[in-house]
Amino acid sequence: MRTIRPNSLLKTALLLAVVLATAGCGSGEAQPKPGERPPPQVGVVELQPRPVERITKLPGRTSPYRVAQVRPQVTGILQKRQFQAGAQVEAGQTLYRIDSKRYRAAVERAKADLAEARASLDTARKQVARFEKLVEKNAVSRQEYDDVRAAYQEQKARVQSAEAALKTARIDLAYTTVDAPITGRVSQSYITEGALVTANQSSALARITQLDPIYVDIQRPATEVLRLKRALQRGELEETNSGKARVRLRLDDGTTYEHAGKLAFSGVTVDQGTGTVTLRAVLPNPDHHLMPGMFVRARLRLGTDHKALLVPQQGVTRNRRGEATALVVNGKDRVAQRKLEVREARGSFWVVEKGLKAGDRVIVSGLQKVKPGARVKPVVAEIPNKPEGAEHG
Repeated sequence: MRTIRPNSLLKTALLLAVVLATAGCGSGEAQPKPGERPPPQVGVVELQPRPVERITKLPGRTSPYRVAQVRPQVTGILQKRQFQAGAQVEAGQTLYRIDSKRYRAAVERAKADLAEARASLDTARKQVARFEKLVEKNAVSRQEYDDVRAAYQEQKARVQSAEAALKTARIDLAYTTVDAPITGRVSQSYITEGALVTANQSSALARITQLDPIYVDIQRPATEVLRLKRALQRGELEETNSGKARVRLRLDDGTTYEHAGKLAFSGVTVDQGTGTVTLRAVLPNPDHHLMPGMFVRARLRLGTDHKALLVPQQGVTRNRRGEATALVVNGKDRVAQRKLEVREARGSFWVVEKGLKAGDRVIVSGLQKVKPGARVKPVVAEIPNKPEGAEHG
């Protein structure tokens, strides 16, 4: 039997160690050398598709449903104001009273003129009846009979004129009480008692604004308006019972308006300067919470995207060309950059159309410590906020 020397055993062990070390270097990732820094730790979110409501947001401003300028229609001294500034008034409610003495006198004079005209008409009618009998007996000439008939017809016209004059006088008398033309909130009075007002004057006595319902005017590009119209025709938009697109509002303070309205595609021309079309939504406003001039965001529901990918906004940046980008960790724990197409924001998330897929691990923390190609140590990041519009399930 051959004896193995100790020196040979030592050489064999050293050779085996070198072979194993060489094999280790040739397979997989290199292990950190002594004194080398470990890969930086980054927080990642693994993307999973989830159902999300598709919502179109349209910024706009509220405008009154109706505005009426209250003006006098007769001339006279303003005697009394019968409303409180800012109060809700009803159509037909008396707001002002104008001195009516001269208009009452005009009515009485018109009544007298009408009575006189009717009396003369009765006399002319009786004369025509007498002349009819006389002309049959050739007691009067045909010319005399024709003259009597013409006088009768002329008197009938005078009665009609007197009746119209009496009606006009009564209308002028009624105009001495200035009534509200519409229901709404009345402004302060722009004129005081004792002042002379005239018919057809340019300045208004007050203004009434109808706030329920209320309009929301939206300026949007013509191409977007066409897209919304097609979506409504295809049944993609949430509709009201009348077949109009249902509209909900988000107020400027971030709260959601409680009443839903409907969208009317009222614009028929495109503004040549801006290329936009005016859309108008109508919403109930029973509590008058919406006031003219408020900035709001109209929201149209376009159904549900059941495979939406939502990325936390802290994981999306912009390059020098303004393109949206994100850093992801691949299967070898190395960083790769992706260019994205984002559709819209949902709370603190972006809805991504292109550039990412389900299962991608997007870096949301530690971005400043890494760059594409670097090796990292990914850990799961906690994202507490639920995306706006995302459904459970």
